Amino acid sequence: MIELHNSLSRAVEVFVPQDPGCVSMYVCGPTVYDVPHLGNARPAVIFDTLYRLLRHTYGEHSVEFARNFTDIDDKIMERAAANGESIQTLTERVIRQYHEVTDALGCLRPNHEPRATAYIAPIIGSIAMLLLNKHAYISEGHVLFDVTSYPSHGALSRHLQADLQSGQHRVAEASYKRNQADFVLWKPSTPDQPGWDASFGRGRPGWHIECSAMIESIFADQTIDIHAGGADLRFPHHDCEISQFACSHHKPDRKLANYWLHNGMLLVEGEKMAKSAGNFFTVPDVVARGYTGPEIRLALLQTHYRSPLDFTDATLEGARTTLNRWRDALLPYTSMAPLNNPAAQGAIEALSSDLNTPLAITALHESASMLNTTKNPSVAQGMMYALDLLGFCWKQASVNEEEQALLDQRKAAREAGDYALSDRLRDALGARGIHVKDMRDGTLWWRS
Repeated sequence: MIELHNSLSRAVEVFVPQDPGCVSMYVCGPTVYDVPHLGNARPAVIFDTLYRLLRHTYGEHSVEFARNFTDIDDKIMERAAANGESIQTLTERVIRQYHEVTDALGCLRPNHEPRATAYIAPIIGSIAMLLLNKHAYISEGHVLFDVTSYPSHGALSRHLQADLQSGQHRVAEASYKRNQADFVLWKPSTPDQPGWDASFGRGRPGWHIECSAMIESIFADQTIDIHAGGADLRFPHHDCEISQFACSHHKPDRKLANYWLHNGMLLVEGEKMAKSAGNFFTVPDVVARGYTGPEIRLALLQTHYRSPLDFTDATLEGARTTLNRWRDALLPYTSMAPLNNPAAQGAIEALSSDLNTPLAITALHESASMLNTTKNPSVAQGMMYALDLLGFCWKQASVNEEEQALLDQRKAAREAGDYALSDRLRDALGARGIHVKDMRDGTLWWRS
């Protein structure tokens, strides 16, 4: 049984999918105009862990996971112009960088990675339905959603209509709006800007309509089980998605998702990450300081996902120490297969309790201590299974013939007492990413 905190009810609920054979999850992905930063990395790692837990619970092929790329946006247009490159060149490069980062962090690729520009037809169709149903209007070339037409707007964030009308919102104000809380569905494009033809004028989509239209297309116009993203998306983005989805077919009770999950924000050394504060870090920045993808991943998982995470050097060093301890405990057993056995249950139960990764990490520490004491291979297998659920693979890597020859030469050098040669061969192996640890009963090795 999995329990998850539902942002809509503000309570931890038992997760009951509509169809256990086809669990559906959508996570809001990045706007692709810059290299992925630590704030992008946290939801990627958190909801990858949830994806792994769902696959464990319902079956590897029973989860449909979609995470989008926003590849048309004013920020993208401005950055491409500043760089002197095409929008496509910019977005393709940043999507590639995002994949490189999430791969390094151990994230599985989703089943679907829709790009907004590939779903313009469904977006235009959704806007047309909102206009037909009198939930949207056209003003100065813009199509806007009329928040007063849907009394439930703001239910997720608990922003009441009175708050919206009084200006307590994060929606850009403009003279062409009937109400300043109304949000843009479609904006006009000048001849030199990207745009698509529609009955309501040539233009491009607003941010909020993209996600709800992609969800409708990918999941066949059905309510999905889980919708997730950062806490900053709760309002206005997710509130707007809910309203669009309900109103596009004139069904006020039509639900976009049954469970809404939001991860807390990321701080750096106790402060909000910002370029002006000099504490804005991309994932490649952290890697350049000598930290690995698994170390960054563990640092992101050491705090419960709903809490703010203070990302510090001490957090990274602690993650490194923990991974080294687990690696040392597991090295003699890495040729064995992970196994879902009693040794894995502590971590599985923790993850099933609203994705409690700190408690799962505690359970893994207990398994490592037990393994070091008992030398029981089944404990190692259970520990490896639990680690895989957290996104850490501990299977023995392979070496090529040349690398095996270096390992054999080093073994011979140690047996001959030539420790200077042994050290040089160790350094040669290290340059190839192969690390060795000499034990009483032999030498163990692993690849970075």
